[in-house]
This record gives sequence, structure tokens and C-alpha cells, in this order.
Amino acid sequence: MTDQSPIQTAADPSALRAALADSTVRPHDLAANLGVPEGALVAARVGHGALRIDATPDRLIPLVEPLGEVMALTRNPSCVIEKVGVYRAYHPGNHAAMTLDKDIDLRIFPSRWVHAFAVELPGEAGPRRSVQVFDAAGDAVHKIHLRAGSDLAAWETLKGALAVEDQSDSATFTPRAAVEPAKSAPDKVDILRREWTRMTDTHQFNALVRKMKMNRLGAYRVAGAPFTRPLSPDALALLLEQLAGDGMGSMIFVGNMGCIEIHSGPVHTLKPMGPWLNVLDERFNLHLRADHVAEVWAVDKPTQRGPAISVEAFDAAGSLILQVFGLRADRGGDPDAWAARVAALPGLAA
Repeated sequence: MTDQSPIQTAADPSALRAALADSTVRPHDLAANLGVPEGALVAARVGHGALRIDATPDRLIPLVEPLGEVMALTRNPSCVIEKVGVYRAYHPGNHAAMTLDKDIDLRIFPSRWVHAFAVELPGEAGPRRSVQVFDAAGDAVHKIHLRAGSDLAAWETLKGALAVEDQSDSATFTPRAAVEPAKSAPDKVDILRREWTRMTDTHQFNALVRKMKMNRLGAYRVAGAPFTRPLSPDALALLLEQLAGDGMGSMIFVGNMGCIEIHSGPVHTLKPMGPWLNVLDERFNLHLRADHVAEVWAVDKPTQRGPAISVEAFDAAGSLILQVFGLRADRGGDPDAWAARVAALPGLAA
């Protein structure tokens, strides 16, 4: 079992600042190269372009809305999603909170929002300003990047309202929790399948698999038709190519343990680059490491509005990379066309 006692970052803040000054790679990659959490690099900038702020979403997000148009970024080790918009319609919650704007659509899990910083660094086109949130292990949970038209008075208000007393440039993090591999309970498959048919909302799924002592991937592996179908790992890239080709709308969910960010609408521009599949639309970017995709599943869950059919990708360790759902009819989608598209995706070879 992983030791969960706090650990101090291996490098001292001055050494991390020197590494940042000399680096030509993104902070996320530099942190991996140095063997430190990304959050340690940002903490090292405190007093040198970064300010520690309160990470509590109920305090932070309402102060983000007045910034106006910003870019929201959420990532996991295999995928990054970026959306441009305004943080409207915030719904607080102790376990889960949400923003429900058509552009910035988030599911927030406050217990994971542990370290937060307001960052202001020089850039070629002027100062680059951002809010960066990290979990207890120092992994990025969510980032908010200001744009040219963002309200700088609101930025100053946010910093003044949220600055915390501790402005040290060193940080203490807990070890990153190990990824839970696929967990199945073959002796409970009949119960799983019976309860699956009784679902009326996709949000009931997590409670169902926990009750069965399984997890998402483990349940998918044993549920079988008509609930799940294993697809070729190439099926996800094919699906994105099809969406970019004809503009069919979809909902793309990308997240981590602290935040899920959702794109609803079409995909226009898909550009592969090495192992990356990149969606490069005006207000929506997606960067997917296609070589990390180890398993892809077509999943059919019943709801009161009809079947919720998704294509879901996992990495080799069993972590969820992203999910793609069809748009509901009341949001301009064509559920029948979506179901036919997913049904036509290539299955996993025997």
C-alpha cells in the first residue's frame, strides 16, 4: 500500500526557479523530467510571479465569472481539453459543484482542490495571467487562463479577496495514489445486468458498480451485450475523424479526480501530430495521446430520456481518458444517427 504521509518536494524552490528559467518545455513536462509534482514548480514561483490563494471552489469560481472571457483547461496524463468562455451559472456543493454554461461546463469535486495560485508571468505579448489549482499530490486539477479581453480589475479583486496568509515558496505534497486496475466480480454479473436495466440516469452507474464491488472498467469487461461492446483501440481516432468530417454534435468529457470539463457541439478541425490527435477549433481544443489508448468500449446505459450511448477510452493502467456521448435530441442531437455511428465502429478482434 502506498504511504500517504506528507512528503516535501525533493528540490528547493531556488533550484526549481532556476530550472524553470532554463527550460524550453511546458511546466507539466519539466516537472516529470525533474521528478517533482507540477504544483511544486508553481509554488516555487510564490513571490516571483505567483500568489497563493484559497482553492475552495465556492469562493474561487464566483470571483472568476467577473473576469469575463477566459480559457478553461482540464487535463489527465493522456488528454487535455481547453474551452473559451465565461464561468457562468455556478452551482455550489460540498461533494460536487458545477458550472453549467454552454461553453464552460464543469463538474467540480471540491475535496481535490487543495493548492491554488494566481500566476502572473511575462510573455511576448504581455503578462500571462492564470489561476492554477492542484490536488494534494501536486497534480493539476484545473487551470484558468486570462485572455486579451479579460477584466484586469476583476483579476486584482480576485487576488485581493483570495490571498492566503501563507505565502511560502515551498510546498508539501502527499504521494500520488495508485491507479485502481479494472475490478470485476464475475459472481455478481447477473445482479449487475439486472440492476443495469433498471437505471434511469447515468449518474446511478457509479453507485451501482460500487455496490457490486467493481469499478467502471471492471464492470464494462464483464457486463457483455447489449450493455457493453469492446472496440478496436483505433475506434476512438476513427470516431473523431468522422465527427470532424460531418460536424455531428457530441459531448466530450475529459477529466481527472478533481474536475471534469465538457465540450458540447461539433468538432471541426482534427490534426494528428506524432502521437497526438489535436482538435484545433476556435474556442475548443483537445489534445489526445492516441498511443495511450489501450481499451475502448461502446457503452449503453438506460435513462428516462432514452439510451445514453457512449464511447469510452482507457489507458493501460485502467484510467479513464475520455468519454464521448451523443447530444440529446433536446440539445440538437440525433440519437438514432449517433447510435448507428457507434454501432458501426470496429469491434475488438477476437
